[in-house]
Amino acid sequence: MAVLTSKAVSSKIRGEPGHFADGNGLYLVVPTRGRAYWALRFTSNSKRKQMTLGVVDDLSLADARAAAALQMKQLREGLDPLVAKKRAEYDSITCVDDLFADWHEGNVKRLKHPHIPFRVYNKDISPVIGKIQPAAVTGRDIRQILRNISESGRPTIANDALLYCKQLFNHGIKLDIVSYNPAFAFSVDDAGGIEKSRDRALTIEELAFTFKRFREEADGFTRDNYLACALLVLLGVRKGELTEATWSEFDLNKKIWYLPQERSKSGVAIDIPLPDLAIQWINELKVRSFGSAYVFPNRRSSKMPHMGKDTLNRAISKLFGREPGRAVQPENKMGDFEHFTVHDLRRTCRSLLASLGVPGHVAERCLNHKLKGVEGIYNRHDYFDERRDALNLLAKKLAPLT
Repeated sequence: MAVLTSKAVSSKIRGEPGHFADGNGLYLVVPTRGRAYWALRFTSNSKRKQMTLGVVDDLSLADARAAAALQMKQLREGLDPLVAKKRAEYDSITCVDDLFADWHEGNVKRLKHPHIPFRVYNKDISPVIGKIQPAAVTGRDIRQILRNISESGRPTIANDALLYCKQLFNHGIKLDIVSYNPAFAFSVDDAGGIEKSRDRALTIEELAFTFKRFREEADGFTRDNYLACALLVLLGVRKGELTEATWSEFDLNKKIWYLPQERSKSGVAIDIPLPDLAIQWINELKVRSFGSAYVFPNRRSSKMPHMGKDTLNRAISKLFGREPGRAVQPENKMGDFEHFTVHDLRRTCRSLLASLGVPGHVAERCLNHKLKGVEGIYNRHDYFDERRDALNLLAKKLAPLT
């Protein structure tokens, strides 16, 4: 039996905090802090539960009673009101973009690099199916996504996109949004194929030719790109570790780059010694950055404040006459020279260190690799002095080429 009145509600929300019953499970809740609200208490599966119906300012007594009556009707029909409320939240997933947002939010903490699926989805998957209802996506749509990526010469990304599509629609099955996975029947043979591990490392002669071509094509291959590639060969760091670096990480007087744990792919912070040649290039970048917090600021209008993740590889591929997304490809400026990627420059660094007689464990630490086996477990020595000597040797080798 209802016991509250509109006048009583107005009086109680100005009085002491508490729970005030209206009957049939409906309560007026006046908290110690915050606005008063309506709550419904009920029993489901032998457990006492409570759900919020709305704040008093937005929901009158009559409306609160009507809402409570509707929830109790669902309960009598066997549907827990809290479960029904959760289902209503999933009703907001009306297109694949919504489904991805829900999937990605739940995986941000689980994934080591959640920005990668976010980037692949927004660049290659969403343009094809993002605005379509999840249940309307077909295998033909998935095939089109994979074809678009493969035709742009990115087999690894095609494989990644297929993996994310499978995970995305499996998530939709879990939420009862779709009844089948349109990507299920596809394999890597339909995407980028089985990926072969690369072993490309440039020789000294190839490096000389490469940097000469970089300088000759300076109108298209910018000075920032040139210095980034040079630093990658000299320091052996990963592309993202360099292109996303901030000036706060560098002490040019001590000739040290303090790479923090959160930006190190190995998950371990490392102090990187900087040879004089690197200092020379970095000082030039300091001028070129024109007050930016980033060593390689983004030169185009973009939400990303630093150099883009694909900038260097796209610039290199363009010299080879490869530009994804263009019907007419640019002129090949590299002739019969074998194509290489940014990661091959890091492998080149490792190869050159070996040719200079640098011990393997020192070279591995130069690349910020964790040492393997017993040595990796018990040897906590960072080899800073040895790494400094090794990189100074490499700098002497590279100076005439760059």
